[in-house]
Amino acid sequence: MSSRAWQFRVRDIINAVNSIEQRTAKMTYEEFAANETVVKSVLYDFIVIGEASRNIPAEIQSRYAQIPWRLSSDMRNIVAHEYFQVNLMLIWRTIQNNLSPLKLQLLDLLENENEDKT
Repeated sequence: MSSRAWQFRVRDIINAVNSIEQRTAKMTYEEFAANETVVKSVLYDFIVIGEASRNIPAEIQSRYAQIPWRLSSDMRNIVAHEYFQVNLMLIWRTIQNNLSPLKLQLLDLLENENEDKT
């Protein structure tokens, strides 16, 4: 595991979620699927989310088991290694239904962990 503090990795996930939300905010699924540049940048951000999730210490993952660490990592593996099987509708549904709750969970995590240190 990298020596980089896990809090920075959580921030990386939040930043990737923000980027995805900004890029897709006013799009329909059809517009998203037809825009190769946006699709590729969103897929890259999903790789960042998965890679960062994978590098969060097990202790933190256990303490915040409600956060879908494994699913994020699994999605990264599909996007990175099985790119030919990427289902854009599944990506779109994830954007629409799962990213905002994930971001809120991560912000709560950072706040809770910061409070524990003070």
